[in-house]
Amino acid sequence: MSAVPQRAMVLCAGLGLRLLPLTKDRPKALVEVGGKALIDWTLDALAAAGVAEAIVNHHYLGDRLLAHLANRKGSPEVTLSDETELLMDTGGGVVKALPLLGDGPFFIINADVVWTDGTLDTLRRMAAAWEPERMDALLLVAPKERAVGFGGPGDFFLESDNRLRRRKPAPEAPMIYASIQIATAAAFKDATEGPFSNNVIWDRALSRDRLFGIAHDGWWLDSGTVDGRDKAEAFLRELCHSEA
Repeated sequence: MSAVPQRAMVLCAGLGLRLLPLTKDRPKALVEVGGKALIDWTLDALAAAGVAEAIVNHHYLGDRLLAHLANRKGSPEVTLSDETELLMDTGGGVVKALPLLGDGPFFIINADVVWTDGTLDTLRRMAAAWEPERMDALLLVAPKERAVGFGGPGDFFLESDNRLRRRKPAPEAPMIYASIQIATAAAFKDATEGPFSNNVIWDRALSRDRLFGIAHDGWWLDSGTVDGRDKAEAFLRELCHSEA
């Protein structure tokens, strides 16, 4: 069992085009779901899991995000990675922040996701499954039937040994990437500088049989579109009503 990683990369630099018009005057990370900004859902989850530091990148309307973060108190400590001049995409954003992330394992979390825990704290459960000697990356994957607001064909097959296999050439796959992963700087070794997708790193890990997944046993709320955000809001209202 591995200890919980003490750092996380929170990807907040996207343009939020799928969330227009909600992102007309704010970055995606400040769109609210259930009365709380998306970035706060993630930072609160990191604090609950015992993660000490969050590296947050920013680009579009970054001044608003920085002002919001300046008003947060307590854990995790927030360190900024500035992408104002050039948007680096998911993989490039991680590479730019590697000097801040260090050599140990770290979480990478997209800014447009909300999740509920299942049997255990999701981040702690991922940490317990992390095996660096055989993994380049460990992805949280959610069964499509437990993904609120998601309507796509799926991303991965999860094999019996927890290795991942891409959907294509199959038309559909049962698992979707649930926007959270664990990796280390070694997975990004020799990666190109400049903007590129995390998919490049995953494909390299797949070629070495070192891309693994863990099935989420809670609910995953895709809040990256207006429709997904509205469905996430409705789900959380119903959840609060049922628990009252």
